[in-house]
Amino acid sequence: MTESVLDYMTRLGRAAREASRVIARASTAQKNRALQAAADALDAARSELTAANEQDLAAGRANGLEPALLDRLALTPARIDGMITGLRQVASLPDPVGAIRDMSYRPSGIQVGKMRVPLGVIGIIYESRPNVTIDAASLCLKSGNATILRGGSEAIHSNRAIATCIQRGLAAAGLPAAVVQVVETTDREAVGALISMPEFVDVIVPRGGRGLIERISRDARVPVIKHLDGICHVYIDQHADLDKGWRVAFNAKTYRYGICGAMETLLVDQSVASDFLPEMARRFQDKGVELRGCEPTQAIIEAKPASEDDWHTEYLDAILSIRVVDGLDQAIEHINHYGSHHTDSIITEHQGQARRFMAEVDSASVMLNTPTCFADGFEYGLGAEIGISTDKLHARGPVGLEGLTCEKYVVIGDGQLRGQESC
Repeated sequence: MTESVLDYMTRLGRAAREASRVIARASTAQKNRALQAAADALDAARSELTAANEQDLAAGRANGLEPALLDRLALTPARIDGMITGLRQVASLPDPVGAIRDMSYRPSGIQVGKMRVPLGVIGIIYESRPNVTIDAASLCLKSGNATILRGGSEAIHSNRAIATCIQRGLAAAGLPAAVVQVVETTDREAVGALISMPEFVDVIVPRGGRGLIERISRDARVPVIKHLDGICHVYIDQHADLDKGWRVAFNAKTYRYGICGAMETLLVDQSVASDFLPEMARRFQDKGVELRGCEPTQAIIEAKPASEDDWHTEYLDAILSIRVVDGLDQAIEHINHYGSHHTDSIITEHQGQARRFMAEVDSASVMLNTPTCFADGFEYGLGAEIGISTDKLHARGPVGLEGLTCEKYVVIGDGQLRGQESC
């Protein structure tokens, strides 16, 4: 009798729970051996990875995948190099597991502190990019977690080939294969099962489009670490260095259009708008960026009218909304109302304005005189990231090794008794 999807996912979940107890007590050296061995296995399996990826690309072309999605799906030699480098970088990062902080003596004589520990089993659901398999597996492994990875059906052959290399790394370090499991079925029922197994899965991390993340957030019976949109802003303050503003805003938008840290709305103080916007528009128009602006913006530069929907939109494309605002208060009000609590930046030379912006803007990352595209785990010194969280509980911002752990209290005594003299 063929195993049902639910039975298959339950089997994976049970194996992951058992493996999580093993990886939680593994030494840093053992985890690093697994990561380095997996990197060696990837390097040795380049031809197999390329062949598997070509199967996925051929199927994608046949199914009419858009060029941008085909590009994300491709495992080029440079991307394989990147995966290998990523594994070695994670191996070189400090291990957060077991770290104890804030130990202090209480009047009773006991010591109280906090110890960092793994979350347990992490389910990760993602689309298109097969290199996410390596990012997710390496971070979960180093942070002492077991993981169940459910990639997109369009990358199934690539993900299986990558998983084989990860398994070789685990075996070389004497760790169970179930520490990292890639879901083999492309049946969508597998996602529903994965997000509904709190007895086996401790946290779900969705990485993909808004539709996927909304569905996971709505239906999951397991806690979710997520962000829906990256509607990021750069605000040019009245005290801004305009040359700095032109350079930062241009980089924030054009570094890469398709990342969640790309600027989608440019806010400009009305006192500097007539000086700032013409040169800014010229730079963007030379790059082919379509500009949409409010009425005061259109009075200064050539731009299409911006609608109410534009302020709510994550374009992930060469399109930018521009609004002229009446001071810092209106800029903060706009960001907190229309933004997605992801990443927002102010360009100013005024310390007081900067401090207010950074204190009052309700986002996971707030920046001063730097582009929003810096919102990235590598740039923050976290190594690879599992995603960027706009939630306020547990983890916020780029989620690296520490974000895949939590803390528990540790209490140390020497025979003290509550309400009695010590023995």
